[in-house]
Amino acid sequence: MDRETIAVYDAKFEDYVKLTETLTPGAALLRFINAVPPGGSVLDLGCGPGEAARAMAVAGLDATALDASQGMISLVQKIPNVTAVHADFDWLDQQAAFDGIWANFALLHTNRDTFPRYLDAIAKALKPGGIFHLGMKTGEGAHRDAMGRFYVYFTRSEFEMMLLERGFEILHVKEGEEKGLAGSLDPFILMLTRLAD
Repeated sequence: MDRETIAVYDAKFEDYVKLTETLTPGAALLRFINAVPPGGSVLDLGCGPGEAARAMAVAGLDATALDASQGMISLVQKIPNVTAVHADFDWLDQQAAFDGIWANFALLHTNRDTFPRYLDAIAKALKPGGIFHLGMKTGEGAHRDAMGRFYVYFTRSEFEMMLLERGFEILHVKEGEEKGLAGSLDPFILMLTRLAD
């Protein structure tokens, strides 16, 4: 992952917590949780302060939360019943290990060359019929935001093509605009998918 991006999260993790700590689980997260078998094993990939993983654990799922920011993982380590992993996305080399993987606005910090490779790793790490949630900003190209974080962008049709090529069935899609930590209003897409049995 991009070191400058990780450095921003290490420096700003307390500010990021303020954006998320009062949030109740949104519709996308509840949809993901309900799609995973009861008690299933789930991974919050690029978990930030771990609020999604906390909700998964409260729902009775076996939650693992991974982030490359030590600042973020220091917060996750305090969450009951969540296994915290300080690592980048290359940690994901398991075979059929998870019933669900939640990647919400995390893979947007990769690049156009590595993004498909991480989708391959996710497909491999999911059990047959596993659930995958992908949240990304949409657009074209790549750039750094005002805080110095690196972003890669794809269009909805590109996401759909890459997911379908890897055997994912698209169950639900939501598009919209949202203001993030940098303060800009950006278009996004949320995609809930299921890996073929």
